[in-house]
Amino acid sequence: MIDGQPSPKQDSPAFDLETYLEQRKALVEEALERSLLVTEPERIYEAMRYSLLAGGKRLRPILCLATCELAGGTVEMAMPAACALEMIHTMSLIHDDLPAMDNDDYRRGKLTNHKLYGEDMAILAGDGLLAYAFESVATQTQNVPASQVLEVVAQMGRAVGAAGLVGGQVMDLEAEGNSETPLETLNYIHTHKTGTLLETCVVSGAILAGAADQDLQRLSKYAQNIGLAFQIVDDILDITASQEELGKTAGKDVQAKKSTYPSILGLEESKTQAKQRIEAAVALVDVYGEKAEPLRAIAKLILTRKN
Repeated sequence: MIDGQPSPKQDSPAFDLETYLEQRKALVEEALERSLLVTEPERIYEAMRYSLLAGGKRLRPILCLATCELAGGTVEMAMPAACALEMIHTMSLIHDDLPAMDNDDYRRGKLTNHKLYGEDMAILAGDGLLAYAFESVATQTQNVPASQVLEVVAQMGRAVGAAGLVGGQVMDLEAEGNSETPLETLNYIHTHKTGTLLETCVVSGAILAGAADQDLQRLSKYAQNIGLAFQIVDDILDITASQEELGKTAGKDVQAKKSTYPSILGLEESKTQAKQRIEAAVALVDVYGEKAEPLRAIAKLILTRKN
């Protein structure tokens, strides 16, 4: 285990998740702002920055920072990877919103990239962010052995490729219009389209800090559980929340005749499944005691989020 022995959970003052997230989000926002400055050609950099700095919860980079600290590392050690992973996530949102994909006009309450800059520039903005993500983690990470940085780069590549995000998106497109997609296929789509990148965020921080294999496996399972719960809650919100609450078009899954967890399992069973995933995730990291408070609190937040 991390530090050699399991850490018993001890009584301590209540963990203030709101303050933790505010502080970590501010650090991430500052680092993202510095990471991508406008240069020539200005329009592509403006398009990249528009989506990268458009707000959001920044849960993915925060998870990367949290697991690095859990494993004995520092925020500074993990920040380049955290920013790189947010760049990859932003790329996926830009491309996912394109007319050829999910075709959405709003993201985080703002016009999507292609509505403002055009489809051609949006595609290139996503491409630019993806490439720069790998460059930044490879060149800006400090005080970490090169082998561990290389492992993170490999994890990122797998997460974003056909074995991860791209593969999940392909299956999602092929299933569109089929309201009777099997549950097994739906699990595959979201494990790859959403879950793999989130898992990489969780594991990368620990890799940078030099965590043992058994800890990486435990954190991977934690991430797999919160990743699927995140998507189940997403499907629930699509039919229960307003566009103002979501910051994007509500009810799109029904309009596209997509299979969702509520359409297959029903609303109440979907809520139960999400709850069980979160409980499993929390149980996995209880062995780390107080050091895992951020991971436990973030898992519970996923279950109660409104957007």
